[in-house]
Amino acid sequence: MIFIKRSSKNPVLLPDREHFWEAEAAFNGCPVKDGKTIHFLYRAVSSYHYHTEAGIQMQNSTIGYAVTRDGVTFKNRRQLFVGTEAWEKFGCEDPRVTKLDDTFYVFYTALSAYPPRPEGIRVAVALTKDFETITERHLVTPFNAKAMALFPERINGKFVAILTVNTDLPPAKIAIATFDHQEEIWSEVYWQKWYASLDDHVVPIQRDINDHIEVGAPPLKTKYGWLFFHSYIRNYFSSDRTFGIEAAVLDLNDPRRIVGRTNSPILVPDDEYELFGKIPNIVFPSGALIDKGKVYLYYGAADTTVCLATCAVNDLLKDILAPKRSSVVFLRSDANPILEPVPEHDWESRAVFNPATIYEGGKLHILYRAMSLDNTSTFGYASSSDGVHIDERLPGAVYVPREPFEMKSQSGNSGCEDPRITRVGDILYVCYTAFDGKNAPRVALTSITLEDFLAKKWNWATPKLISPPGLPDKDACVFPEKVNGRYLVFHRMKDSINIMFVPDLEFKEGTWLEENEWVRPRQDAWDSRKIGIASPPLKTKAGWLLLYHGVSDRDQRYRVGALLLDLKNPTKVLSRTPYPIFEPEASYEKDGEVPNVVFPCGAAILGKQLFIYYGGGDRVVGVATVELAKLLRSLKP
Repeated sequence: MIFIKRSSKNPVLLPDREHFWEAEAAFNGCPVKDGKTIHFLYRAVSSYHYHTEAGIQMQNSTIGYAVTRDGVTFKNRRQLFVGTEAWEKFGCEDPRVTKLDDTFYVFYTALSAYPPRPEGIRVAVALTKDFETITERHLVTPFNAKAMALFPERINGKFVAILTVNTDLPPAKIAIATFDHQEEIWSEVYWQKWYASLDDHVVPIQRDINDHIEVGAPPLKTKYGWLFFHSYIRNYFSSDRTFGIEAAVLDLNDPRRIVGRTNSPILVPDDEYELFGKIPNIVFPSGALIDKGKVYLYYGAADTTVCLATCAVNDLLKDILAPKRSSVVFLRSDANPILEPVPEHDWESRAVFNPATIYEGGKLHILYRAMSLDNTSTFGYASSSDGVHIDERLPGAVYVPREPFEMKSQSGNSGCEDPRITRVGDILYVCYTAFDGKNAPRVALTSITLEDFLAKKWNWATPKLISPPGLPDKDACVFPEKVNGRYLVFHRMKDSINIMFVPDLEFKEGTWLEENEWVRPRQDAWDSRKIGIASPPLKTKAGWLLLYHGVSDRDQRYRVGALLLDLKNPTKVLSRTPYPIFEPEASYEKDGEVPNVVFPCGAAILGKQLFIYYGGGDRVVGVATVELAKLLRSLKP
């Protein structure tokens, strides 16, 4: 997983109210190294003023310039150039600068129409050798395009550029253009011929037709390929769009070919300076460089300021080039499903799923959710001596709704759902979801002595609600050990895993679990919509292993991931699997009461294997195993 770190000095470049031409915004900066000096170009937005050509008060974009030695402190800020030609008279935006031979090529967006319209939004280029004198300026594309950058060296003897075509006539496409000589870069004849065969030049970055893409920073050369940062905007045509920064590695000799890529953002709007500004909730990559093993990524924040994020280049490349599946492979038992509905038992005739487990007395005990034909949920009991084959299964429910908060108040689902068992001392605590069919589902807590449980004397304590009324809360368990003298409870409010420390498990009247968000969904990832714990944490030498389920907002599939928690401080997350370690594949997981679901509520370490017990398709119970050491190696911080 990529760990990219925002600079503590962010924003590193702010608008300057003392300069009329950059008083409102200074963003989308691009660096280029020149010996020990870093030249830095950026888009500057002026205060409102009367524009003669437009005939109105408006803001205008020009290209700003600064120099830096350390990448965060900028000096000698000045306006590099303004729009003087007809094809740029309404603004010059978003520069990308590359040095090739002894010339700096500055590509930028040129606006020739106001209000802006697609045919008036095109790419232009300015050439300079010293940033003191602009020697040439040309309109480049005769069609709608933005975000063009030159590769910093010739490829197969040719000039090569990457650009975004049809940015304002979606779907936009990122494409490669090659030139035999410099003058072809601004040749209209060349571009007309090139555009006629656009699909031959496309880099296939876009994953979904509803998303939007745009070139970010000029490509950086690595031994594995060209490192290419780009903007990836999810759900571009909806009000729920998400601006993200992604990265890819392009082939050194044919940059149309993607060698590897991230499948989710490495950066999304999160900090205040990204969430608020001229255009809120935007991060936009515009420039990058590699120095001493680190990537320095510059990006525009909320179309207002320049910000910086860094990461180790080898870590980034390793993540991009790694297979986009977990190396951990769970093996499903040939005996699956190990529990299925029993038509002769009304209480478990519709479905049996989402099992809690605990290993005690040389036996794996399974407390599973059962559903009747009228959709009332209760708990059944089964056991196994080898963790796979069922030795005993009781004919009647061992836990049924007893309190008004879990009794059916109207037709539909109701009852006791999705148990998790934790042993603390000689008491087994069971958290479950209590639902009356009408009010919001809440977390309930009951308990039983270990002695009674093993003897199958179902002397359950009177259940009590431990989450507040009116707030849906599920997926809860008690942590297996006290932490600094207190109990720790995991639960899910809204879409995240929450935690709360409590002095005891009495939960006297009016005492509720609180919303303390701990681990959140990850945007544009397999667990982007919601997450919740699977089984209670398991103690290992490497740390506490906590499995969790995640749901993607793309396909609504339930998958499983893992967290490794610190042994002494289990609220500290040491690592998190970047990819799912288990997902629906078998027919009994893809079909059922709810298709495409694997939902573990129980797990056990038996010998060197980790066993997970899960509901498949909300209808049956399955078991799958993996070598524990292999899973822990994949979670090594």
